[in-house]
Amino acid sequence: MTTTSIFRDGLLNGKVALVTGGGTGIGFGIASCLARAGAAVAIASRKPANLEPALEQLRQYGTHVMAVPCNVRELESVQACVAEVAETLGGLDIMVNNAAGNFYAPSATLSPNAWKAVVETDLYGTFHGCQAAYPVMAKRGGGCILSISMTLHYRGWPLMAHATAAKAGVDALTKTLALEWARDHITVNAIAPGPIPTEGVQKAFTPPNAEMPDLFKMEQYAKAMIPAGRWGTPEDIGQMAVYLSSSAGAWITGQIMVVDGGAWLAGGRGEELMK
Repeated sequence: MTTTSIFRDGLLNGKVALVTGGGTGIGFGIASCLARAGAAVAIASRKPANLEPALEQLRQYGTHVMAVPCNVRELESVQACVAEVAETLGGLDIMVNNAAGNFYAPSATLSPNAWKAVVETDLYGTFHGCQAAYPVMAKRGGGCILSISMTLHYRGWPLMAHATAAKAGVDALTKTLALEWARDHITVNAIAPGPIPTEGVQKAFTPPNAEMPDLFKMEQYAKAMIPAGRWGTPEDIGQMAVYLSSSAGAWITGQIMVVDGGAWLAGGRGEELMK
């Protein structure tokens, strides 16, 4: 990730943000951009090992940062996480529901536990984050909720029934809560990232028994299949998060913001990359 910001210094000064799944990948990219813009940032994960290394990097931006263990599949865990962040950092203005799980699996043999694991993490976890953040933001006079979606359900994606169903639910939830909570001055939006080859994404999108694609092959794919000619980065998503959570995004709600270099419009599935 670069250290250059397109936003003015201190844009989010005085704001408090919580990013679930904020220790790695896209979540860490979002947390970094929010911290660089001046927000106090808490990162949460059910894997404590991911938190401390990320926290060390976030400290370079000079804002208050903290890490909180959290399992988004359990409402009580999310409520406790939000309460700890609000008490320690003085409130909650920006809630980013980023924690997710995914893997390839044939629908005909998808086990109940596999379905449950992804849907509970992606959809239930997003709702838990929204619901836990609502009373804190309403009492504070407003806030910004951002959920990380995807574009794969726009056309369908074989072997991803659990994830596409869950993320379609996230999109619907975003629009519904935006209407319900607008009078509380809470904006509710989602960001749908395109292809971003973080380690987690590469593992999730590599079919069973296939080798991870080599870097050269991946770069060739990006140039050929993504209209913008490159892979996305976690910072691309983080910059959108900063925009939506700033005063510039105050009149945007109920929207699914696609940030993908034109990839889904081009329609490339990329199976050849993963063979």
